[in-house]
Amino acid sequence: MALAESIVTQLRRLESTLNQALLRLHDITDAEALHDVRINLQRIRSLLRPLRGIPGVTQLSRAAAELGKITTPIRDLEVLIAELEQHPLAWQTNTRKTELHSRKLALMSQPLLTHFPTLLHAWPKTFRRTNPRHTKRRIALRLSLQTKQLCLAMADSHYDRHRLRLLVKRLRYVVDAYPQLSPITPEAAANLKTAQSALGDWHDRFVWCQQAENQQDLWPLLPEWQRALDVAQAKAEKALLSLSRVLNA
Repeated sequence: MALAESIVTQLRRLESTLNQALLRLHDITDAEALHDVRINLQRIRSLLRPLRGIPGVTQLSRAAAELGKITTPIRDLEVLIAELEQHPLAWQTNTRKTELHSRKLALMSQPLLTHFPTLLHAWPKTFRRTNPRHTKRRIALRLSLQTKQLCLAMADSHYDRHRLRLLVKRLRYVVDAYPQLSPITPEAAANLKTAQSALGDWHDRFVWCQQAENQQDLWPLLPEWQRALDVAQAKAEKALLSLSRVLNA
């Protein structure tokens, strides 16, 4: 029961920070509000992932995933604008700021944006009422499986790096959610965070290069971004190698 209550306590804390971030979305000038919404959604999904099979978890997880999917292109645009502001390309930057403003206004009218907090608030009552058995064993098994899955993926040099980035992110957040049941060492957890950051930098540059290839006004930045992509990829591979070593030690 102590574990169940700690799960509810974590969820209530995430609910509070998520709601604060959602309120900040109304301030169009807040460049970090959407990022904070997405981080909290990821943490909620990580907390719930080992609890699949418990009533209400699938519905809540799917809603969080859908909200994350809806906000991904908007966040990508925010990140691109921040990068463009580092270059003397005022027209390209202002054009995308106008687009961002339009997308954020459209986001505010999404029914899921108001429906999800309602689902989130109601779930702990369902969780307590069902009184699930073997919760600790279920979570420990899930963490172990995710760790093994990541180790196997890193051992495959041809494994898609985009999917690998998601595996790293998911394990990092689930370890943060359940540190008392984590099968990995503190050193491995630190390496996990480093690898996530390195893969995030690589992913940003990959997205910029893709956009520059398809958006003519970004062509002047493509050579620079391609060089930055190569550097970021090398750093990510180095971080993955270090992570693999400590996870398999």
